[in-house]
Amino acid sequence: MLMFVSEKHFFMRIKLAIVAILVAMAFAACSQVMVGADQTAQYVPLLTGKRVAVVANQTSVIGDIHLVDSLLRLGIDIRRVFGPEHGFRGKADAGEHLADNIDAATGLPVVSLYGKHRKPTAADMDSLDIVIFDIQDVGVRFYTYISTLHYVMEACAENNVPLLVLDRPNPNGFYVDGPVLDTARARSFVGMHPVPLVHGMTIGEYAMMLNGEHWLKNGEVCQLMVVPCKNYTHRTHYQLPIKPSPNLPTYRSVLLYPSLGLFEGTFMSVARGTDFPFEAIGHPDYNVAPFRFTPHSVEGAKYPPFKDVQCRGYDLRLISIDSLESAARINLKWLIDSYEYFLSKPDFFQSFIDKLAGPELRKQIEKGMTEAEIRQSWQDGLRDFQQIRKKYLLYEE
Repeated sequence: MLMFVSEKHFFMRIKLAIVAILVAMAFAACSQVMVGADQTAQYVPLLTGKRVAVVANQTSVIGDIHLVDSLLRLGIDIRRVFGPEHGFRGKADAGEHLADNIDAATGLPVVSLYGKHRKPTAADMDSLDIVIFDIQDVGVRFYTYISTLHYVMEACAENNVPLLVLDRPNPNGFYVDGPVLDTARARSFVGMHPVPLVHGMTIGEYAMMLNGEHWLKNGEVCQLMVVPCKNYTHRTHYQLPIKPSPNLPTYRSVLLYPSLGLFEGTFMSVARGTDFPFEAIGHPDYNVAPFRFTPHSVEGAKYPPFKDVQCRGYDLRLISIDSLESAARINLKWLIDSYEYFLSKPDFFQSFIDKLAGPELRKQIEKGMTEAEIRQSWQDGLRDFQQIRKKYLLYEE
């Protein structure tokens, strides 16, 4: 049946529709996450007339402009840049040691904190009035940006230089999971603190915890300021606008990283050297697995495991984003199943696994414990950590 509407009612409906669209747009604008770096009015006055250093990489942007470029345009006196793993421009391989250099775009000296030293020296801190830390983290204990944060905070504390953290959301910040690291048994640059594998904190919250729990050297406390994000909670599923490192190019890879990062402690491939790193697992001898891929030398993965050798494995791109988000936990089944398939190969686990996970996980898998049994062993540590964590949360759970 055709419905006829008067001209008056027709235009009234149009007006109501326009109002509804404008309200929806206004709500979206209000609810859009605003990172710390975007809030220049909150921190630029703190930098004016100061000698500044910036800890930054390719994720350190205000909109489409790099933080360093923006601050230079505002007349801020930036003396040097500190670069983390993967470098200031974020293109180096994982684990690749970088030398100090001069940034071609700005002419600023870049001090590598993943080269001859990982902690700024007294000379690096000389003549600085303030240090800014603005790096996108992914919320996983063995992702080294929180280790760089630790050493920068120590250097600031020891040299009486304030640290300003421009906070960014944690894309894995909606859950806490995994074994809490026993730092007395396994402490390294990929695991420095007694936290779970997935800690559920932003970089700003984590910095507050390092201070509050006196985890810096000699219990030092850094003079810390944090510019929090706006319109963010720990329930927010935040998709990164810029890849945080060369081999985490997609939101799915970031969500899979806590589970697949453990495979870096085995003889298997996580598809470094392909277009889908950390979205597949494989090995040349994984004969029951249906998916095939061949790693090659690429930027950010010059020497990937099994370079130019076909691997068989599983394509985890088939898993929906919704299911990864709703799971909100590390998947151990993939690691346990792969270990059981290669049980006859005693070199399945490499020594690096104990640094990534702590030695207990490897021993549990080798003993044949189920995923449920392993997960149960984490619960006391997770409960204790949650009590620590909640003291430093800046955002709603």
